[in-house]
Amino acid sequence: MNGQGQGMIFVFTGPDGSGRKTIADMVGSTLGMTKVLSYTTRKPRAGEAPGQDYYFISEEEFAQAEARGEFVEAVEINGVRYGIKEAEIDELFQKKKFIYLILNAQGAKILKDKYGDLVTRIFIYIDKELVVERQRKAGASEELIQQHLAHYDEDMSYKDECKYSFENLDLAHTVFAVSNIIDAYMNRGLIEKD
Repeated sequence: MNGQGQGMIFVFTGPDGSGRKTIADMVGSTLGMTKVLSYTTRKPRAGEAPGQDYYFISEEEFAQAEARGEFVEAVEINGVRYGIKEAEIDELFQKKKFIYLILNAQGAKILKDKYGDLVTRIFIYIDKELVVERQRKAGASEELIQQHLAHYDEDMSYKDECKYSFENLDLAHTVFAVSNIIDAYMNRGLIEKD
């Protein structure tokens, strides 16, 4: 992939339970950006749809794709594999110019290292107590809440490496603020010179 022409890969990251996926998808939808989906070996959770939230594949399919070197980023979290295919990033970036992904800190770092200035990282967070409160209200099991909290401090330590960070106290306000930042990137240099 080359850096010619305008375009940006936005990577939403932050602790589990912070609302990063909701914000990323709302901003992406508002601004007409295309989402690059991760492949995962876990089963869909309530409300998740194959091809919309993730590509759900078997351990064997994941291992085969990994052996072929298809993943630019592949991680294991709590025994579940997640990966992003490099060809999909490259293809969508060439077609759409502005794309987004939702990744943990490890994945965000891998993409930043690979694509450099084409990647802008946006960190979404809330404090630990609010994660627990929101997850309980949403009906998450205590086991799932504990899984989300297991990496909280490690995820928070990545905040200062990201270009932007937003505390998600109010969803509408956060979506508006993030949309304004991304919109500024999308509207830079749109006048073409002959």
